[in-house]
Amino acid sequence: MKLIVFGATGMVGKQLVKQALFSGHTVKAYGRNVFTEDLPNNDNLELVQGALFDAGQVLKAIKGCDAVLSALGGSFDGTDRTRSLGIKNIVEQMKKAGTQRIVAVGGMGLLNADDESLLIDQDSYPEQFIPVGREHQKAYEYLKASNLDWTFVCPPDILNGEATGEFITNADYPPIPNHYKIFAGDLALFMLGELQKNEYVKRRVGISN
Repeated sequence: MKLIVFGATGMVGKQLVKQALFSGHTVKAYGRNVFTEDLPNNDNLELVQGALFDAGQVLKAIKGCDAVLSALGGSFDGTDRTRSLGIKNIVEQMKKAGTQRIVAVGGMGLLNADDESLLIDQDSYPEQFIPVGREHQKAYEYLKASNLDWTFVCPPDILNGEATGEFITNADYPPIPNHYKIFAGDLALFMLGELQKNEYVKRRVGISN
């Protein structure tokens, strides 16, 4: 497949690029700093320098791609709109480009606590994670309102580590058992695998090592 990775210079994004190339995919790595980061030297990798909020640049980058992988990051204090407005622009340009499939990273707070409420709405949810969680929530709402084939992965703490292949997932709820951590490599491994399996289309996914 021909894939585009947004957030390609972050911890998860770099794993997505590396693993996608290893699996034989053609990859576009999109971002402001793609030429200054240590991304692989590979004939199947195209570095695309561009702004996330620029509609024209994002549309041009998405055209011709079979699927989108989003690992957008940013600050945790709620002032950074990268996660929400970034996904909004990606969704809009995917529709114009005719690209239907996206797997994106969110946060664990967007999983269900029960049949009626999310984890982020519980009194016990850590207060320091609420601002970034609300940003993830806006991103989720943009995906949910679209007609795209989306999967929204909602990880706990992401640790800088390679793929082990040993992790568990669950649709819409946290996995059981939940160890509240996932290696970046395993998160990337799941996201790429989901593009092949399409097991969680239009679903949120809980994941844990």
